[in-house]
Amino acid sequence: MSKDYVMDDLVKDFEQGTLSPNKFHHTEHVKIAWWYLSNYSLLEALTHFVTGLKSFAKSLGKENLYHETVTWAYILLINDRLNKCEEKLSWDEFAKNNEDLLDRKNNPLENYYQTDSLKSDLARRTFLWPDKQIKQ
Repeated sequence: MSKDYVMDDLVKDFEQGTLSPNKFHHTEHVKIAWWYLSNYSLLEALTHFVTGLKSFAKSLGKENLYHETVTWAYILLINDRLNKCEEKLSWDEFAKNNEDLLDRKNNPLENYYQTDSLKSDLARRTFLWPDKQIKQ
């Protein structure tokens, strides 16, 4: 995504359904979730993001791509990371400090969920609590 594409424009286009699918990859998902969590309470951010994501998927005729557990889990992880910061971070600072959240190939949710659980129809339809023992 080009540097001149302002965060507020990204969120506005996402909410209005005018965001090109070619400009909405994993990083943009995380970036928009970060923006909502930086500007709203957890519940409000979750509501805005879920509503926008479902609407976006529907506008593309791809409602089946929406995944409730993945969406909620990422929102909760991003929120957790933000709350552990002593100061408010810019997107660039947050992204640099949380590269694992942007790594689509090494999904951080695999640390919390069994593979079969995340692939299940139930996880796609409703949020499932993590079911994997976390190694300390």
